[in-house]
Amino acid sequence: MHPVPTAALFLPAQGPAQAIHTTQDTRTTQAAHAAQSPVRLSGAACASDISGLVGNTPVLHISEPVAPAGRGFWAKLEGRNPGGIKDRPGLHMVERARARGELPPGGRIIESTSGTLGLGLALAGMVYGHPVSLVTDPGLEPAMIRLLTAYGADVDVVPAPHPAGGWQQARRDRVTQLLAEHPGSWCPDQYHNPDNTTAYLPLALELAGQLGHIDVLVCSVGTGGHSAGISRVLRQFSPQLRLVGVDSIGSTIFGQPARTRLMRGLGSSIYPRNVAYDQFSEVHWVAPGEAVWSCRRLAASHYATGGWSVGAVALVAGWLSRTEPAGTRIAAVFPDGPQRYLSTVFDDDYCAAHGLLDAPPADHPETVSRLDEKEVTSWSRCARVADPLGLPGADGAALSDAVREAR
Repeated sequence: MHPVPTAALFLPAQGPAQAIHTTQDTRTTQAAHAAQSPVRLSGAACASDISGLVGNTPVLHISEPVAPAGRGFWAKLEGRNPGGIKDRPGLHMVERARARGELPPGGRIIESTSGTLGLGLALAGMVYGHPVSLVTDPGLEPAMIRLLTAYGADVDVVPAPHPAGGWQQARRDRVTQLLAEHPGSWCPDQYHNPDNTTAYLPLALELAGQLGHIDVLVCSVGTGGHSAGISRVLRQFSPQLRLVGVDSIGSTIFGQPARTRLMRGLGSSIYPRNVAYDQFSEVHWVAPGEAVWSCRRLAASHYATGGWSVGAVALVAGWLSRTEPAGTRIAAVFPDGPQRYLSTVFDDDYCAAHGLLDAPPADHPETVSRLDEKEVTSWSRCARVADPLGLPGADGAALSDAVREAR
């Protein structure tokens, strides 16, 4: 596990608040005794190296107009990390690979990314002294390519999508080529690497310390890492925790057909093994225009927003805060901030050209009874989540073949 700076947990008490200084090794004990009411976790004031800038991110209560008066949810602002939520697995996966001898000193790190993990791996390359090659596609914002390059990474843009697996499979094929060209190189394989899930232990413990008991956790789903890693730890403190997944329209993760997707950072055209299907209580699919509306409403009312994943998660968490019983404590993970989306989500010309400003989303999602009941094209939900490999009938068999090919 990468180094985590010492933190102070300030717990509410009848008398003056007591500051308990703790390291990651003792946070489990402290979190187990956290009160039901929220507590404040303050991070270290300084860091001795750049990895110490990662973690101890704040939570913010999101209320009107995203949620109704007297209701709301708590947002974990992972955009306060230097590069976003994937700074955590970027550092952790590299550290574990080095410990196992899979990544030799000075070996090249090569990975496919839609942006955020690239920032985390560029950070890890600086911390541990590794060159970094990142494979992406033309959908990555030019500003992000320039930023990754400024951080020392080599950026390789694939020219065309894979005929079956889309851009993600095309990127993965290019990663395979680069690994062969660079002896001693290593690929984190974020989609299937279990270290991607265990990297979120500190985040889960931070949430437990900040909020105490949590009833519902809302997470976007792409590689499946943070939804699996956080929920498994939080259930040690809140056994009845419900995990709500948020996916993109056109994503195959939860059994829908693969389509061209405008949103980046959530969804997939392959089937990551890190997705813990048995942990989900329900899944929602959100369309790009709905995420844009939510992002902009958050920005205008809370000065805290982000990109596609943040908008989709906030839309779902806001609905849950309206429909769940009063007193339900809802936590939502906001994976990043708004900076990389100034030319997309927050650009009127871009959004108008893609039809993303036509109308606000519905007040509630459409409900489907099965993951494969029909192809969804707008905000929808399903309360029966299963691994797509287990879907019955001819469609399920065809899907199984596609999954095996993608893997």
